[in-house]
Amino acid sequence: MRSQLTGLKALIDAIQTITSAQVDGVNTVSPGNPANVSLSVIGNTLHFTFDLPQGEVGPTGEVSSNDLSNAISGTSNNCNNVSTLGQGADGSYNQSQMQDLINKVDELINALRR
Repeated sequence: MRSQLTGLKALIDAIQTITSAQVDGVNTVSPGNPANVSLSVIGNTLHFTFDLPQGEVGPTGEVSSNDLSNAISGTSNNCNNVSTLGQGADGSYNQSQMQDLINKVDELINALRR
């Protein structure tokens, strides 16, 4: 029994300790093929190689400058309802003015979200 436990401990001690991981490659495979990952251990480093399927081919064609202009036209309208602060900077710390600024930034951030 003792020799079996000693042998088991020797096997456990021989297991490599992983101290880092590294991505060795990311490959594109044909659409419809399954994704896959390969793993190997070299020294104390776990190595990954990923195979990811390419997306399906969509419609092709060139976008005209008119189509592009129409697509982006008016995108800044999201923030048109945010009014300006309409005040100058106070020379010293003004808690009320700082809170107004924080509120205005929050209003702008919320308006720009889609």
